[in-house]
Amino acid sequence: MLIRACDTAAFKLGRHASVASVVVWATFAFICIGSAHAAPFAYISNDDGTVSVIDIATNTLAATIPVGSTPVGVAVNAAGSRVYVTNSDDNTVSVINTITRSVTNTIDVGIEPEGVAVSPSGKRVYVTNYGSDSVSVIKVGKGMHAKSNLAATIAVGALPLGVVVSPNGSLVYVANNGVSNSISVISTATNKVIATVPIGGVSGAGPAGLVLNPAGTVLYATKLAGNIVSVIDTATNAVTATIGVGSLPAAIAINPIGTRVYVANLNSNDVSVIDTATNTVIATVPVGSNPFGIDVTPNGDLIYVANNLSNNVTVVDAATNTVIATIPAGTGPEAFGVFIR
Repeated sequence: MLIRACDTAAFKLGRHASVASVVVWATFAFICIGSAHAAPFAYISNDDGTVSVIDIATNTLAATIPVGSTPVGVAVNAAGSRVYVTNSDDNTVSVINTITRSVTNTIDVGIEPEGVAVSPSGKRVYVTNYGSDSVSVIKVGKGMHAKSNLAATIAVGALPLGVVVSPNGSLVYVANNGVSNSISVISTATNKVIATVPIGGVSGAGPAGLVLNPAGTVLYATKLAGNIVSVIDTATNAVTATIGVGSLPAAIAINPIGTRVYVANLNSNDVSVIDTATNTVIATVPVGSNPFGIDVTPNGDLIYVANNLSNNVTVVDAATNTVIATIPAGTGPEAFGVFIR
């Protein structure tokens, strides 16, 4: 089983007043697991209040699931039985049953939820609240109710967007996109911020999308202002390198073996391919208009990119870094990144 989380999230250029406020979503938590349906599938949130389910085997739309208003972040539990979707305009999280492909619960969280990530155990879900500068911790269990499932609310930096959980489940990393220009590190044992990592660089929009390597030793963060990706050593919580990418880098993903990082660049309408051994961009792949979400299939062979203004998904061959398919999605596809095998 492979579990990777955002990886990032969805972005809403124009939802807020400034470039510094470009929203990221969430976490693209990516997981390979058992499912009642033939697999794998990708779950992609759309601005029209739906989630598109794409059959990766055939590159066709398998289902459309109604959720809340302006869904953004998407994450899945390790068992592959539940998908969690943040509804930014409803201040809620929709819980999708992957067998019935229907919403079974709606949970109240903070203001403007964006990013979402699930712990490896599946017992906790972490949601960034862009409008209330906090993280909601959802306790997962039987009989989940809208108001009774919040285990904690954690204050973080300004305008939190991307979120990712460490492979061992002990830490949560949160991208603070506002003036904080930092990453909050949360202990899952205490639900407290135990460290803050300053990103530095050009002022303005701070970190947005986040992804960890499979070992959890390196964190990659997109930074909208400056068009860079910061490379962070999680042992020291220090930035060790910065990598120049395309214009307004937002969502970010990594392949299963940690050798390639993929960055969706909103303004340049392309994907930067980073070699993690050298921290250099080795390819740039043109995709659709305003790519918000990005993910890699469990075997690492394909990259899927959600293009918000094109209303479609671009499929890229990871071996050749070329586009091999385009799949229609809902209106305004954003966060994306749940693969279930």
